[in-house]
This record gives sequence, C-alpha cells and structure tokens, in this order.
Amino acid sequence: MQIPELQLIAAAADADGALLLPVLAGDEPALLAADDYGLTAERLRRLDATGKAGRATRVLVGDGDEERTALLIGVGDERDAESLRRAGGVAARALGADTAAVLDLGAAAAEELEAFATGFALGAHKLDRYVTNDSEDDDEPAGERALSLIGEGDEAAAAVERAGVLAEAVCLARDLANTPSNDLVPEDFAQIAVERAEALGIEVEVWDEPRLADEGCGGLIGVGQGSANPPRLVRLSWSPAEAADAPHVALVGKGITFDTGGLSLKPPASMVGMKFDMSGAASVLASITAIARLGIPVRVSGWLCLAENMPSAHSIKPDDVLRMRGGTTVEVTNTDAEGRLVLADGLVLASEAKPDVIIDIATLTGAAIIALGNRTTGVMGNEETWRERVLAAAGTTGEAMWSMPIPEEIADRLDSNVADLVNAKPGDRAAGMLFAAAFLERFVGDDDRGEPIPWVHLDIAGPADNGGGAHGYTPKGATGVPVRTLVETVAALAR
Repeated sequence: MQIPELQLIAAAADADGALLLPVLAGDEPALLAADDYGLTAERLRRLDATGKAGRATRVLVGDGDEERTALLIGVGDERDAESLRRAGGVAARALGADTAAVLDLGAAAAEELEAFATGFALGAHKLDRYVTNDSEDDDEPAGERALSLIGEGDEAAAAVERAGVLAEAVCLARDLANTPSNDLVPEDFAQIAVERAEALGIEVEVWDEPRLADEGCGGLIGVGQGSANPPRLVRLSWSPAEAADAPHVALVGKGITFDTGGLSLKPPASMVGMKFDMSGAASVLASITAIARLGIPVRVSGWLCLAENMPSAHSIKPDDVLRMRGGTTVEVTNTDAEGRLVLADGLVLASEAKPDVIIDIATLTGAAIIALGNRTTGVMGNEETWRERVLAAAGTTGEAMWSMPIPEEIADRLDSNVADLVNAKPGDRAAGMLFAAAFLERFVGDDDRGEPIPWVHLDIAGPADNGGGAHGYTPKGATGVPVRTLVETVAALAR
C-alpha cells in the first residue's frame, strides 16, 4: 500500500489541511504547538480537550479567511516518542473526510517529528484491498492521507524520510499478512520477495521443492507435502561493501501461509485467522527492505521458511519421523506444531553461515498469548547480551516485549523413544511457549570457536494481528510487529 505523503514545511500557512495540535494532559492541559491559536487552558477545558491519550477534538481556530479546522490530539501525561506515535495514529483516523493535515508540534526535536510521522503513516493504513464499497467504520481512516510537519533543518528532514521508510516496511508486512491464503501461497510469497529484493539490490535465492529435498530440509518438505502448493525457502542477503567488518545478523521467519493444523486438525474457530501464520517471514522480508533503503552498514541475511500446512493423503502423520537439515531426527507427535519444524531447517541453514547472532520470528504458540496476552512478544534466547539488545530496541520503538526463560528441565521433555526429539508433548499444556523455544534451540549451531551462536527467539503469536478495534497507530488485522524493532536492533549496531 501507499503510505501518506510526508513533507517538512516552515510554517502552517505553507500547506493546506487540518491543523493537528497535540495536547499534553496534566493539571492544566497544555498545547504543544508553537502558536496558541487562541486555545488557552481555560478554552481547552471547556472543549473537554484534556490531553487524554486516544482522544481527538475537532475545533475551528483563526478568524475570517484565516479560519481552519484543527484537531486537538491527546498525547497523555508524558511527551515521549511512543505517546507521539500513538497520537499520530489517532490523528490519522480522526481526520475523517479531510485528507491533508499539518502538524504543529512547536520546537520539536527531530526524533519527535519522526515518531509522530511514523504513527500517522501507520495509523492511516487501511485493510481495504478486498472491500468493494466505501466503509463507514470509525476505526478506518477515510481516503489517502498527506501530512506536512512544521520543522526545519537536515536532521528533521532525514527523520521524516526515515519515518516514511519504516512505515512502508511495516505496511508491507501488514499487507502480506492480511492477504488471504488463496492469494498468497508459498510460491506467491517467494515471488514477491524476489521482486522486492531485486528492486533494492538485495541478493535473493529461492529453493523449490526438489532443491529443498536435495538440501535435506526435512521440516519444510514434511510440513509442505500435504498441500497442493509446495514449500519454498527464500534466502536474502544485504551485504554492502562498507559492512565488510560489521556484525552479521541472521533473521529467520516462520512463513506458514495457512495453517489448518494438518491431520492434527484445528477446530473451526481456531482456524480463522491462520492466514497470519506467515507474519514472521513477512517481518523478515519487510525489515531487510527497510535496512537496505536506509543504507544501514550491517550485514543481514534472511531466511523465509514458507509452507502451507494442509490435511491430505500426503500429509505427515503423528508418529512420522522427519530428518531435518543437519541430520537431527524429529518424531512428529502433533502436526499442528509445524512452525518449529520449518524453523528448524531455517535455523540450521542460518547457523552454517556463522553469523554473529540469529533472531527468529514466529507466530509460534498459543501458549504465548495465554502467558503474555495479545500485545506482547515473548523474547527467549541462549545469550543475555543479544536478548537485551533486542529488548532495548523494542523499548525505543514502543513494541511491547517481555523476556521469558528456557528452564533447563524443559530439555528432558524433548526426548523421543524413536528419534532425537519430539516436536510436542500431546496432552501436556505446561510451558508450551518455553517448550517450543527449547526445541528450536537444539537447531542453533556453533560459531568458529565451538560456542553456541547467540540466538534470540521472538514469539509474536499475540501481537502479530489485532482482532479488536484500532488503537494508537495499530489498525485492525495485521500489525507489522516486530519490523521496527528488528530494524532498530540492526541500526544500533552501526552507531
């Protein structure tokens, strides 16, 4: 989708559109604009423009020919990047029939302009590709948007440009995840990845089913063999010349374009929304495109593990044994625990390149939602430094994440009587998120010194899609989490 046009201007008079005037809450609501527009604290109170986060109040300011519409956007009690991002998203939806807007944030730092612009662009995202009539849903912005931000200087201009790049990347991930599976089978996803990568000079290679078999990728082959749409693996590589001595970050994404559960069939209600089960792979592709567009001098590789999990006469069955890339054998005890099977191949392949860190992203377990809810990503891994780097990046971007352990005793539950590992423990619901992480850890290889490669696992089962109403800069449907955190994690390495 096309994000709103974002531009920097010197004064409100330099662009048409409704004024966006952020209001800080407190004992006295405070307008954050350079001009007070006649909006004293007393008038703000009379308008009930208290600055409460999520609230937008439409007023008229100015006189005569200078009169124009203004939206008073609540920021909340704190003026920080995340509150401004959320205010931007609220503003984009509150504009109604107005398509253009001008932000007056006073003497704003470049980072504040970037935050509001990012939130505005993300909040303007619409889930309307398949809608044939105009929606009157208040949660959806009407029409395309444009935002002019009052500011000056190269730093501010660069910040606004960066906001656009990040928003486009997040919206790419959202659009991929929102696409119904009849329009996005593994081959389709792989072709989109090729087109996006080649346009940006990102090296790309696609492995089809015969190549996957030749390479010993038993997880991808096994999960995909029940579908008429065969699996694919996409390898992406961003390696600019100036990054020759920079760290190498490997990103591995789960890309199940639809998950019925296979022969361990999901109940009907649980199957709705399984088009989102490729959100991890979507976030990897989107993140690498943003990293390339921003020219970040860090080596990044991506592995998109793409398959469709369907029941058929050819599907893997409980009790089957799969041989994964690298030779480890896995007894399949639940065909609905398929994401970890395709990720296992991706983790081994990523490990073979000896990166400095591997980060995998997956809508992996319902247990993550039970433990952390619908808006928080579970963060696990084998090395504290890198886990903390990802959490720090999440703190910067405002994407909610929480560190979780992988207890040593979980390892005993992975044992199989007939293979090296089991992929699930049917009937045992304890610590399902941690069990899945412990399984994945077995496929993380060693570095050149024989030490485990640092690895971070992000279970995005909760925040990958928003089944409720829009909030802040998060629309209904796919959210694009954790694209901004991944980009920030990589960007921080170059600072």
